[in-house]
Parts: sequence; C-alpha cells; structure tokens
Amino acid sequence: MTYVPMTARSRDEGHRTATSLELFFDLCFVVAIAQAGARLVHALAEGHPASGVVGYFFVFFGVWWAWMNFTWFASAYDCDDVPYRVATLVQIAGVLVYAAGVGRAFDNNDWTVAVIGYLIMRVALTAQWLRAAAGESGAARSAALKYAAGLVICQAGWVGLLFVPEASKRWLFLVLVVAELLVPVLAEREHQTPWHAHHIVERYGLFTIIVLGETIAASTVAVESALNEHEALGELLPIAAGGLLIVFAAWWIYFAVPMHERLNTNREAIPWGYGHLLIFASGAAIGAGIEVAVEHAVGQAHISQVAANAAVTVPSALFLLMVWFLHSRHFKRGAAQQLVLPVSALALLACTWAGPYAVLYAGLVATAAVVVGMTLAVRGGQFERVGADV
Repeated sequence: MTYVPMTARSRDEGHRTATSLELFFDLCFVVAIAQAGARLVHALAEGHPASGVVGYFFVFFGVWWAWMNFTWFASAYDCDDVPYRVATLVQIAGVLVYAAGVGRAFDNNDWTVAVIGYLIMRVALTAQWLRAAAGESGAARSAALKYAAGLVICQAGWVGLLFVPEASKRWLFLVLVVAELLVPVLAEREHQTPWHAHHIVERYGLFTIIVLGETIAASTVAVESALNEHEALGELLPIAAGGLLIVFAAWWIYFAVPMHERLNTNREAIPWGYGHLLIFASGAAIGAGIEVAVEHAVGQAHISQVAANAAVTVPSALFLLMVWFLHSRHFKRGAAQQLVLPVSALALLACTWAGPYAVLYAGLVATAAVVVGMTLAVRGGQFERVGADV
C-alpha cells in the first residue's frame, strides 16, 4: 500500500502476529547487543565489575528503550504503508548508528555518536506519533500528541547531556532515564493506546530469543577461539555444556506460560514491559559471563575463579527471578510451585563457589528447575494448559 490513513488497530484483532519488518527491526539490534556484551566481557575479565556493570546497564538501556518505543507504537498503529515502512527503516539506521557509539559510551563516557543515533530514531518516531494524532480525535489524539512532545523533550535532554561536565553525565543520565519511563505513564493516563496483548507478548518473546541467540553465538565464538589458541578441551567442555544447559532452560522457562492472558490494561502491561529490561539485560549478560569463564579457564582473565563463576551465575539467577516475578508466579498453584524458580536462583548463586565446574553445575540446576517445574505442573493438572509451567 502506497499510503493509507494511520488509524488505531483493534485490540481484539484475530491472528495478529509479528511482521517481517518487525523481525528485521529486531535483527538489527543484535549489533548493539553484541557491542554491549563485548565491553562487559572486557571489563569483567580485567577485574572491573562495578564499572563494567554500570556501563553495561547504561548502554543496554538505550538498546532496550529504542526497541520498546517502536514495539508498542507498532502494536497500536502499524499500517504497513510506504511512509510507515520508510520511517521504520530510518529508525533502523538510527539503531545502527547507536550501536556504533556503544564502545565510546561504555569506555569513555562519550555519548556523542549514541545520541546522534537516538536523534535519528526519534525524528522518525515523533513523525509517526504526529501522524497517528492526525488520524485520531479526542483523548486518543491527545495521547499521541503527548507521546510526540515527550519524545522531543527527552531528546533535547539527551542532546544537552553532551555539554555537561563529565562528572555529572552519569547522574544526569539517570534523571533522563526516569523522564523517559514517565512519558508512557503520563501520555496514557487518560487514554490507553490500543496495543494488542498477544502481539506484544509475541514481540517480547522474539526479542528474548534474539538475546539468548546472541548468548549462544558469543559463547560459541569464545570456546572456538580458546580451542584454537590453547586446545584446553578438558577445561572448556564443562563450561560449554553448562552454558548450553542454562540457555536451554532459560528459553524453556520464559515460554512456559501464556502471558498474554494477564495483559489487559496498562496497570499490568507497563510494569511487565519495563521489567523486561532486567530479563533482556541478564539474558545477554549470560553470554558475556560464559565468555569470561572461558577466558579464565585458559588464563586470559585477570580475576579469581569465584569472580569468573559469578559472571555466569549472577545473571542466570537474575534471569530466573525476573521471569518468576513477571511471568510464572501468576500461574502457580501452591507453595511448592511458587518456590521452584526462587530456590533455583539461590542454588545458581551457590554454584559460584563450586570451582572450575561451577558453570556445569549451574546448568544442571537450571535443568532441574525445568524438570521439577514440569513435574509439579503435571501433578497439578496444568500441563495441558500452559505446556510446562515452571
């Protein structure tokens, strides 16, 4: 379609699925995620966990928020005509510019390139919201205009961040993060945009797959490089096997419940959507942690065994806890089911002190969480409904 009026899509639309353009948009985020992960690996391997985690959070927030902005807008107003597609491609270009600036932002606190990337994205997205406002009336039009105004104000703040003293940048960054998070809350106070629950859950699931896929890719490259240089098969096999089990379990646990059944209003959807920052960030950090464990196994990381193990166990435990908090706990029956993931997360953390086999043991713990969760779900009569409620 060359051009159609941009009007709200129905929240009850049947057979609503992700489009090829949305999948393409997601794929372009792999570059930015890989850049953030690579910087985290270097910081952890060099013994700078605090600065590494802080820098990782900052750059990953930018990745996640750009994806969030597009995803929720598209769920409500995707009309798939030429102007919409062009605007989305412009946003993709902005994502790639942002990815090119991740290294500077992480290493030197230089956000110039990253902010330029966001400026490109925001020009296109603001135009999209103004176009949506033109096709709406009343409270819906007001909400769209509030979104557009919020984007402009926040983007002006990011540009201004480039000119403040270095010592103030990270504190002001947090202020701007809060401002960004408030935009949807304020814009939708009187009118809820017509996002589609099933479509949103599918989109989040697809991005989770991309994050876990990036983890597998990064881990594979790390193991291959170590084998080529050191041939340390005995040290690397437990790490590779444990890492694979963790990722497999993470996928299984995340997709175990039909989350779209709970997303009815913004009261449920906004905390759920925002909470995924920690799910996505921890999922990607698992891969970085496995790379650190590999580097330690071959003597390239200047950290202790416990620190190398923690690089894997901490994000893995955080992933399980957040999936339980946002997803699984709403579908549990009884204390036994409720305790599976929290107890498994604690057991993962305990593996930190398990020496060279910590990653393998963590993988076995994650696998046990799936098995126990499935068993309890079957006994509780839930297996038919949710697949394998863990």
